[in-house]
Amino acid sequence: MFKYSLDNKRYHTLNYFYRNKFGSKITKVSLNANFSCPNFKNGNGCIFCSHGSGNTGYENKTLLEQYNEVKKIMDNKWPNSKYIGYFQANSNTYAPLNELKEKYELILKQPDVVGLAIATRPDAISNECLNYLEELNKRTFLTIELGLQSMHETTLNFINRGHSLQQFEDMVNELKKRNIFVVAHIINGLPYETKEMMLDTVKYLNKLGIDGIKIHMLHIVKNTPLADIYEKEKFHVLTKEEYIDIVCDELELLNPTIVVERITGDPIKEELVTPTWLLKKFCVLNDIDKEMLKRNSYQGIKNI
Repeated sequence: MFKYSLDNKRYHTLNYFYRNKFGSKITKVSLNANFSCPNFKNGNGCIFCSHGSGNTGYENKTLLEQYNEVKKIMDNKWPNSKYIGYFQANSNTYAPLNELKEKYELILKQPDVVGLAIATRPDAISNECLNYLEELNKRTFLTIELGLQSMHETTLNFINRGHSLQQFEDMVNELKKRNIFVVAHIINGLPYETKEMMLDTVKYLNKLGIDGIKIHMLHIVKNTPLADIYEKEKFHVLTKEEYIDIVCDELELLNPTIVVERITGDPIKEELVTPTWLLKKFCVLNDIDKEMLKRNSYQGIKNI
């Protein structure tokens, strides 16, 4: 069995990391705090984004209502677990500091909450916010998730990412100076990227010293600039077999201490243009496991 897994996974699972750190089952409670995104202010956002990233569908409820509703569901599945409040939708540091404090602290003081996970962008964290995050990290287990998607500037420009690779790198370094746990998001299958380009992104993140990674498969959503481009250009979208092959190669390159927090996506069926194979999430996960077993491989086997 792979060192950093509690089951048949051959990569460093989030379940293993949490169990090892906290000694109990940890569940994330996804929250929509109705934050915006600086990329909306600067233009139309990333070309693959429809109505904001990571929307939970709870935006019409208060933060505490959301938390209690999701926690109740999780309690039925995993009694006696502890919780991490996951600020997921849009850029969750893109607001005045007093508003951030009010929302973070509200969740943090709920019973059995052992940490916060905050999804944001490298260009959406002010210096005063950094200072507060440093202080917050001394009181709880704090994770900051930063979207990168690709290390290639040509791709970042094409998808209208709105920040540079240098901005991402600088923010990772600022967070790591403060001993904050950093998770990077990447997307496989971005238009016109080769397999080698996708592997280069993982190699880059290895050198940067991130703590965790979320790997996504590009999916095209209705009523987005990306959907319009796809309709006109019909660029290649990865097949399931191609995606699995790339992910397994990425895992083999990835430093084994890096926690793999996500390895596929969760598109909304009614909004999805393509690829439809992504709707069968557990089939994708199982096929990744099978391919790693077939290769007799594991995370980091090719890490140098």
